[in-house]
Amino acid sequence: MDPPTAPKHEKFQPLDQLLVDENFPACSRLLSCPCSVQHLAEEKEVGSRKFYRYSQERTLDWLKKKVDRTVVALKKKNISVGEGVKSATYIKVKTESNCREEDYLRYAHGLISEYLSEDLSNALLKHLNLPELTSPKESEPPSKKRKLSDKPVEAGEDYTKFNSADFVRKPPKKMTAAQKTLAKVDKSGMKTMSSFFSPKVKK
Repeated sequence: MDPPTAPKHEKFQPLDQLLVDENFPACSRLLSCPCSVQHLAEEKEVGSRKFYRYSQERTLDWLKKKVDRTVVALKKKNISVGEGVKSATYIKVKTESNCREEDYLRYAHGLISEYLSEDLSNALLKHLNLPELTSPKESEPPSKKRKLSDKPVEAGEDYTKFNSADFVRKPPKKMTAAQKTLAKVDKSGMKTMSSFFSPKVKK
Protein backbone atom coordinates (compact mmCIF):
# COMPACT_ATOMS: atom_id res chain seq x y z
CA MET A 1 0.00 0.00 0.00
CA ASP A 2 1.38 3.37 -0.98
CA PRO A 3 1.16 5.96 1.83
CA PRO A 4 0.53 9.01 -0.36
CA THR A 5 -2.77 7.50 -1.46
CA ALA A 6 -4.03 6.93 2.07
CA PRO A 7 -5.89 10.05 3.17
CA LYS A 8 -5.47 11.25 6.73
CA HIS A 9 -8.79 10.24 8.28
CA GLU A 10 -9.61 10.72 11.94
CA LYS A 11 -12.30 8.03 12.10
CA PHE A 12 -12.11 4.27 11.81
CA GLN A 13 -13.58 3.18 8.47
CA PRO A 14 -13.94 0.06 6.37
CA LEU A 15 -10.89 -0.52 4.19
CA ASP A 16 -12.74 0.17 0.93
CA GLN A 17 -13.64 3.66 2.22
CA LEU A 18 -10.16 4.36 3.55
CA LEU A 19 -8.54 3.61 0.18
CA VAL A 20 -10.38 6.25 -1.83
CA ASP A 21 -8.51 9.03 -3.57
CA GLU A 22 -10.04 11.32 -6.19
CA ASN A 23 -6.62 12.13 -7.65
CA PHE A 24 -5.60 8.48 -7.84
CA PRO A 25 -8.65 6.30 -8.58
CA ALA A 26 -6.53 3.18 -9.16
CA CYS A 27 -5.71 3.02 -5.44
CA SER A 28 -8.76 0.77 -5.01
CA ARG A 29 -6.53 -2.00 -6.42
CA LEU A 30 -4.74 -1.95 -3.08
CA LEU A 31 -7.73 -3.74 -1.58
CA SER A 32 -6.19 -6.95 -2.93
CA CYS A 33 -3.40 -6.75 -0.30
CA PRO A 34 -5.14 -6.05 3.03
CA CYS A 35 -2.32 -7.68 5.01
CA SER A 36 -0.05 -4.71 4.21
CA VAL A 37 -2.49 -2.18 5.65
CA GLN A 38 -1.12 -2.82 9.14
CA HIS A 39 1.99 -0.81 8.15
CA LEU A 40 -0.09 2.31 7.49
CA ALA A 41 -3.24 2.12 9.56
CA GLU A 42 -4.53 1.15 12.96
CA GLU A 43 -6.97 -1.75 12.98
CA LYS A 44 -10.08 -2.14 15.12
CA GLU A 45 -12.39 -5.15 15.02
CA VAL A 46 -16.06 -4.67 15.85
CA GLY A 47 -18.01 -7.89 15.70
CA SER A 48 -16.85 -9.67 12.58
CA ARG A 49 -15.92 -6.49 10.68
CA LYS A 50 -12.56 -4.75 10.64
CA PHE A 51 -12.17 -0.99 10.56
CA TYR A 52 -9.04 1.05 9.85
CA ARG A 53 -7.72 4.53 10.58
CA TYR A 54 -4.72 6.06 8.81
CA SER A 55 -1.73 6.45 11.13
CA GLN A 56 1.05 8.77 10.07
CA GLU A 57 3.30 7.42 12.82
CA ARG A 58 3.00 3.86 11.50
CA THR A 59 3.49 5.10 7.97
CA LEU A 60 6.68 6.95 8.91
CA ASP A 61 8.02 3.91 10.80
CA TRP A 62 7.34 1.75 7.74
CA LEU A 63 8.98 4.29 5.40
CA LYS A 64 12.00 4.50 7.72
CA LYS A 65 12.45 0.75 7.27
CA LYS A 66 12.32 1.27 3.49
CA VAL A 67 14.97 4.00 3.75
CA ASP A 68 17.18 1.76 5.91
CA ARG A 69 16.90 -1.08 3.37
CA THR A 70 17.79 1.35 0.59
CA VAL A 71 20.88 2.51 2.54
CA VAL A 72 22.01 -1.11 2.91
CA ALA A 73 21.56 -1.66 -0.84
CA LEU A 74 23.49 1.53 -1.68
CA LYS A 75 26.40 0.48 0.53
CA LYS A 76 26.38 -3.06 -0.82
CA LYS A 77 26.57 -1.81 -4.42
CA ASN A 78 29.27 0.78 -3.53
CA ILE A 79 27.21 3.65 -4.93
CA SER A 80 28.80 7.04 -4.23
CA VAL A 81 26.42 9.37 -2.45
CA GLY A 82 28.73 12.07 -1.06
CA GLU A 83 28.63 15.76 -1.82
CA GLY A 84 31.07 15.32 -4.70
CA VAL A 85 28.59 13.30 -6.75
CA LYS A 86 27.01 15.51 -9.37
CA SER A 87 25.79 13.04 -11.99
CA ALA A 88 23.81 9.81 -11.81
CA THR A 89 26.13 8.27 -14.42
CA TYR A 90 29.34 9.29 -12.65
CA ILE A 91 31.45 6.33 -11.55
CA LYS A 92 34.31 6.90 -9.12
CA VAL A 93 37.50 4.94 -9.64
CA LYS A 94 38.52 5.12 -5.97
CA THR A 95 36.13 4.07 -3.26
CA GLU A 96 34.98 6.98 -1.20
CA SER A 97 35.57 6.34 2.49
CA ASN A 98 34.45 9.74 3.71
CA CYS A 99 30.74 9.14 2.98
CA ARG A 100 28.87 9.71 6.18
CA GLU A 101 25.81 7.80 7.29
CA GLU A 102 23.84 11.04 6.92
CA ASP A 103 24.77 11.18 3.23
CA TYR A 104 23.42 7.68 2.68
CA LEU A 105 20.24 8.45 4.63
CA ARG A 106 19.67 11.68 2.72
CA TYR A 107 20.24 9.98 -0.65
CA ALA A 108 17.91 7.09 0.22
CA HIS A 109 15.32 9.59 1.48
CA GLY A 110 15.50 11.36 -1.88
CA LEU A 111 14.93 8.12 -3.75
CA ILE A 112 11.94 7.15 -1.61
CA SER A 113 10.53 10.71 -1.70
CA GLU A 114 10.11 10.56 -5.46
CA TYR A 115 7.05 8.40 -4.76
CA LEU A 116 5.65 10.45 -1.85
CA SER A 117 3.72 13.66 -1.48
CA GLU A 118 5.75 16.69 -0.43
CA ASP A 119 4.13 16.80 3.03
CA LEU A 120 4.90 13.14 3.71
CA SER A 121 8.45 13.57 2.38
CA ASN A 122 9.07 16.46 4.80
CA ALA A 123 7.57 14.47 7.68
CA LEU A 124 9.85 11.53 6.82
CA LEU A 125 12.86 13.87 6.79
CA LYS A 126 12.01 14.96 10.35
CA HIS A 127 11.32 11.36 11.39
CA LEU A 128 14.82 10.39 10.18
CA ASN A 129 16.26 13.26 12.29
CA LEU A 130 17.94 14.76 9.23
CA PRO A 131 18.47 18.52 9.29
CA GLU A 132 17.10 20.45 6.35
CA LEU A 133 19.72 21.39 3.81
CA THR A 134 20.63 25.01 3.44
CA SER A 135 20.83 26.17 -0.13
CA PRO A 136 24.38 26.61 -1.47
CA LYS A 137 23.67 30.26 -2.24
CA GLU A 138 23.35 31.02 1.46
CA SER A 139 26.81 29.63 2.21
CA GLU A 140 28.52 31.45 -0.66
CA PRO A 141 29.84 34.98 -0.11
CA PRO A 142 27.87 37.73 -1.83
CA SER A 143 28.99 38.43 -5.35
CA LYS A 144 31.13 41.52 -5.83
CA LYS A 145 29.52 44.22 -7.90
CA ARG A 146 31.37 47.06 -9.52
CA LYS A 147 30.52 50.36 -7.93
CA LEU A 148 28.80 52.78 -10.21
CA SER A 149 30.18 56.28 -10.27
CA ASP A 150 28.76 59.54 -11.53
CA LYS A 151 31.72 60.05 -13.85
CA PRO A 152 31.17 59.26 -17.53
CA VAL A 153 32.72 56.07 -18.78
CA GLU A 154 35.67 56.62 -21.09
CA ALA A 155 37.02 54.21 -23.64
CA GLY A 156 40.30 52.55 -22.79
CA GLU A 157 41.45 52.51 -26.43
CA ASP A 158 41.33 54.93 -29.31
CA TYR A 159 38.85 53.43 -31.73
CA THR A 160 39.19 56.24 -34.29
CA LYS A 161 42.25 54.57 -35.77
CA PHE A 162 39.89 52.24 -37.65
CA ASN A 163 38.66 54.88 -40.05
CA SER A 164 36.54 54.07 -43.04
CA ALA A 165 39.47 55.05 -45.28
CA ASP A 166 41.06 51.73 -44.37
CA PHE A 167 38.08 49.88 -45.73
CA VAL A 168 37.91 51.58 -49.15
CA ARG A 169 37.15 49.06 -51.85
CA LYS A 170 40.32 47.98 -53.53
CA PRO A 171 40.38 47.41 -57.27
CA PRO A 172 40.14 43.74 -58.27
CA LYS A 173 43.39 41.94 -58.97
CA LYS A 174 44.43 41.43 -62.56
CA MET A 175 43.23 38.17 -64.06
CA THR A 176 45.70 35.57 -65.21
CA ALA A 177 45.77 34.38 -68.82
CA ALA A 178 43.96 31.13 -67.90
CA GLN A 179 41.21 33.05 -66.12
CA LYS A 180 40.79 35.34 -69.14
CA THR A 181 40.37 32.39 -71.53
CA LEU A 182 37.82 30.74 -69.19
CA ALA A 183 35.85 33.98 -69.08
CA LYS A 184 35.67 34.06 -72.91
CA VAL A 185 34.24 30.51 -73.22
CA ASP A 186 30.71 30.22 -74.64
CA LYS A 187 28.57 29.08 -71.70
CA SER A 188 25.32 28.60 -73.57
CA GLY A 189 23.99 25.04 -73.23
CA MET A 190 26.04 24.30 -70.12
CA LYS A 191 24.35 23.13 -66.93
CA THR A 192 25.13 24.56 -63.56
CA MET A 193 26.67 22.31 -60.92
CA SER A 194 23.54 22.47 -58.73
CA SER A 195 21.40 21.05 -61.54
CA PHE A 196 23.21 17.71 -61.17
CA PHE A 197 22.13 17.46 -57.54
CA SER A 198 18.51 18.56 -57.85
CA PRO A 199 15.75 15.92 -57.99
CA LYS A 200 14.80 14.69 -61.45
CA VAL A 201 11.47 15.83 -62.83
CA LYS A 202 9.25 12.89 -63.77
CA LYS A 203 7.44 13.19 -67.10
